[in-house]
Amino acid sequence: MTMQPAPQDQSIIMRTEGVGKTFGRFVALKDISAEFRHGAITSIIGPNGAGKSTYFNLLSGAFAPTTGKVLFEGRDVTGMAQHKFAHLGIAKSFQITNVFPLLTTHENIRVSLQALVSRFDIFRPRTRLSELDDEAEALLERVGLAGHRHRLAGSLAHGEQRALEVGMALASHPRLLLLDEPTAGMSPEETRTMMDLIVRLAEERTVILVEHKMKLVMGISDRLLVLHHGELLAEGTPDDIRRNETVKRVYLGQREH
Repeated sequence: MTMQPAPQDQSIIMRTEGVGKTFGRFVALKDISAEFRHGAITSIIGPNGAGKSTYFNLLSGAFAPTTGKVLFEGRDVTGMAQHKFAHLGIAKSFQITNVFPLLTTHENIRVSLQALVSRFDIFRPRTRLSELDDEAEALLERVGLAGHRHRLAGSLAHGEQRALEVGMALASHPRLLLLDEPTAGMSPEETRTMMDLIVRLAEERTVILVEHKMKLVMGISDRLLVLHHGELLAEGTPDDIRRNETVKRVYLGQREH
């Protein structure tokens, strides 16, 4: 009798199964198995050097794991070319701002939208070009930059550039949005604005973020993963993590930056 594969848990959008990553003899990650639920904000936290960015790079396809698997909506995407992730419904925003400084905010969004249109469609109807303009305007409105549509991206404040980068990531209409330290280098006011934006975006899609500002992620996250020395130390709700004595000793007692 042929065995049927086990049904996939439809509440899980992404999961890792025993993933590890080594760079030469250095073990950056070791045997991490975790699940990320549809429609939730999950934050990956831990001290410096815990492996957060390496794990993020595995989830986003930037790195292939040395061991283990990465699955998206039940599909094994381990080692898949990174550019294919956007077509699957996964978008990312890295810690270092990546915008086109000599283009306007509108042009940055428009370029991101055009990149998703078939490169072979050189005779694209003008009506479709107009639709892209309208969509770019809607995305600028979504990330709070509609009033800056004609400004060069390089002239924006740091927090505004990060919001623009999020808008560019949204151009692919992702079901999963990955954010690597989205508030890095921001002022307290910019940080609050970005966190408000993340909460709004999570109403329509799943969000996974790497952050080190504990008080902030505790306030917006549905679940947290705590990494330490490349291993999964704990996972659970914010209340679970607050009560975890090991996490308190290893991480929460450290001074925030």
